[in-house]
Amino acid sequence: MKHTISICMGSSCFARGNKRNLKLIEDYLAKYHIDCALTGRGCVGKCRSGPNISIDGEVFERVDSESLIDLLDAKLRGQES
Repeated sequence: MKHTISICMGSSCFARGNKRNLKLIEDYLAKYHIDCALTGRGCVGKCRSGPNISIDGEVFERVDSESLIDLLDAKLRGQES
C-alpha cells in the first residue's frame, strides 16, 4: 500500500516546526525506502493546533520532531512487525 503524507506549509505551522519535520520525513522515507506520496498543502485554519501533518488522511496536531519519528514508525512501518 502506498502511503500519503500531507504536511501543512502555512506560515504558522512551517515556523512552528514543519520546516524541520519536512526534512525529517524526507530523510525517514529515504532511510527505510518507503514508497510514499509526500505533499505540501496550504493552511486549513488549524494554526493553533500546529504543526499539523496528515498520514493516509488521518490528521495529527502539535507534531514535534520527537514525536514524529514514533508516529512514522507506527503508521508507515507498523505492519512490518
